[in-house]
Amino acid sequence: MECTDEERGLHLSGSVFCRKCGPGKGDLEHMQITDVRVRKVAKEGKLKAVVSITIDDEFVVHDIKVIEGEKGLFIAMPSKKALDGEYRDIAHPINSGTRERIQTTILKKYEEALEEEEPVVVDMM
Repeated sequence: MECTDEERGLHLSGSVFCRKCGPGKGDLEHMQITDVRVRKVAKEGKLKAVVSITIDDEFVVHDIKVIEGEKGLFIAMPSKKALDGEYRDIAHPINSGTRERIQTTILKKYEEALEEEEPVVVDMM
């Protein structure tokens, strides 16, 4: 079942109970990625793009990286180097379903951005 706009508003305002979702289940099934901005990286290497996403037209996450790995493209959430030299995520999804939804959306937009590139015309004369 899907929540009404009023119920969704309660989730967003911090309510932890919904008649349909139940207590403590939050608003994950309602979160929408409302904008994706892809900045392609021109240089050669594993880093292919840096992305910003907007969630519910209210919250932005910058510096998500699109990386070419051995098994294909994947995303890396924004991170910073800690004092011990390890990198720690600054923001990240807390469950695999949300991570997968974010990754799928970003990679789809990245592929669309690649298709929008102007073809290179070589004058053979």
